[in-house]
Amino acid sequence: MPINVQLKILDERLKSGAYTLPQYADPGSAAMDLRAMIDTPTLTLDPGEAQLIPSGIAIHMENPEVAAVILPRSGMGHKHGLVLSNGTGLIDSSYTGPLMIGAFNRGQAPIVIHLGDRIAQLMFMPIYQAQFHIVDQFAETERGAGGFGSSGRN
Repeated sequence: MPINVQLKILDERLKSGAYTLPQYADPGSAAMDLRAMIDTPTLTLDPGEAQLIPSGIAIHMENPEVAAVILPRSGMGHKHGLVLSNGTGLIDSSYTGPLMIGAFNRGQAPIVIHLGDRIAQLMFMPIYQAQFHIVDQFAETERGAGGFGSSGRN
């Protein structure tokens, strides 16, 4: 089901059409790609280095029941070692600032990012805010308090 999201273009190169705005690749896509809208033609990330990279956009969801997450692109991480420095970027519905991509090179070789490269994904999801109810005990479950491998491998 589509949701309404306001989009502010912060980078003139996206306004001019030189680079496409985030969009879904096909009807089955769960996320849309974010581009590296850097100030230079290329940016090199050495092994172990992290940098915040601008996406050139800001969003406002307005609806407190929706959040966005910035996720790594699987091919970039698997093939090149480019992952997100914070694992996943959470964008609350009340945030209206620029979307920044925390890029981290976990590989053994430098990674060259070119202006306009698609380096991360933006996905929208529903949010449920919890209301805690204080209890002395939980109802019995099959698993109980077992964790960290308690359910087995097979």
